[in-house]
Amino acid sequence: MTATRPADFSRPCTAVLARMPQHDATALTQGGNQALIVLDEQVYQLRITRAGKLILTK
Repeated sequence: MTATRPADFSRPCTAVLARMPQHDATALTQGGNQALIVLDEQVYQLRITRAGKLILTK
């Protein structure tokens, strides 16, 4: 009898990822390390850290 792992629904499958829009973070920040993103009149700040991680804050 082989054990099967349950489906991981927290991660989209490859086919779904292929259809999602992709945006380069350095293009969004125009080569800098910060950009503002607006959603429904709310402004969020996207920041690229020195370690190359992304932080999105309201």
